[in-house]
Amino acid sequence: MKNLKGALMFGQSGGPTSVINSSAAGVFIEALKHSDKITKVYGAAHGIKGILDENFYDIGKEDPKELELLKYTPSSSLGSVRYKLKKVTDDETDYKRILEVFKKYDVRYFFYNGGNDSMDTCNKVSKYLAQNGYECNIIGVPKTIDNDLCGTDHCPGYASAAKYVSTTLMELNLDAKVYNTGLVTIVEVMGRNAGWLTAAAALASYKGLGPDLIYLPETPFDIDKFVADVKAVCEKNNDKCIAVVSEGIKNKDGKYIGEFVSSATDLFGHAQLGGVCFALANIVKARLGVKVRPIEFSLLQRCAAHLASAIDVEEAFEAGAAAVKFALAGETDQMVAIIREEKNGKYSSVMKLVSLSEAANTEKKIPAGWVTNNGTGLSKEFIDYALPIIQGDSKAPLEDGLPRFAKLKKVSGKK
Repeated sequence: MKNLKGALMFGQSGGPTSVINSSAAGVFIEALKHSDKITKVYGAAHGIKGILDENFYDIGKEDPKELELLKYTPSSSLGSVRYKLKKVTDDETDYKRILEVFKKYDVRYFFYNGGNDSMDTCNKVSKYLAQNGYECNIIGVPKTIDNDLCGTDHCPGYASAAKYVSTTLMELNLDAKVYNTGLVTIVEVMGRNAGWLTAAAALASYKGLGPDLIYLPETPFDIDKFVADVKAVCEKNNDKCIAVVSEGIKNKDGKYIGEFVSSATDLFGHAQLGGVCFALANIVKARLGVKVRPIEFSLLQRCAAHLASAIDVEEAFEAGAAAVKFALAGETDQMVAIIREEKNGKYSSVMKLVSLSEAANTEKKIPAGWVTNNGTGLSKEFIDYALPIIQGDSKAPLEDGLPRFAKLKKVSGKK
């Protein structure tokens, strides 16, 4: 739908990353250049809930310098949410409310920044508004450290988290081997069904300071085999071993190992994982009688902006800006996708569009051929895939020796 004129609404959803605000900066800075078509720029507080609750901010009243600083500010500055819209055939309440709010504020451009579930929300809203004859161009802006969105070569947020995982493992490798006594270190990395982030441990191995064993959710996990693998490494390395496991490892029956630790679920019905490294540490200690140190990277891996990839920061910004440009050109019901290119032997990328239907609720897994060493390593193909996108250093400016992150005024846009 071309030639639309009205307000723009932007929201963030799902787990934050170190560069999700860079995408917000891309949307806001680009949108504010087009006052002829975009009459107001709003940022929803806590994603779709902010729209439902009529709680959003007038971005036009923010200091432009603070919007620039969003590029280097981790987490979700507008506030995130995990809220699942029901099927419209089951309950139309939320959809009617969204349409009501959009009409009240004349919202003609809507952008939702998130992963699989967020693209599902974006897709549902897009379909509902179209079916009800309300003109609004809707574009999904990708993000997820899980890197599992289909249609895009990689997702903003992944490269920086991968850089954190690989760098921290290199540092851990040096620390864990300083004593002349044995130590088994079990590190847990995020990743429910796709092992892209856990696979980043192989980048540390590429530099000779990685783990001995890597376990992805794509490969069925057997506890007896795991203990045997650890034992074999210890026998070769003076009782020293570093193993990295995904939080989403599953047994041959598809049961998350983490579910044996916790039975909790989130609002989307997903099992709340975590604590896998502690459970495995207890098993290894009991069976092998060695000293074991479990380490869960937890939130650190997704908010570590001090280790952000410069390419990741810039691509996240470009994805946000591209969403605005595509929408102004009349595109809707699409998600921005990063397409990898190579120019003169160097990595580059362009922004294109894929259908929201393709991106919503689908998961891109590690190719089976990239998993090596009887399910405990990654091939050169993965290194070639991941290495180019973790390049460069991009940090917030320092103030008194500490990072100066964005400070938004968050002026209410409610009428």
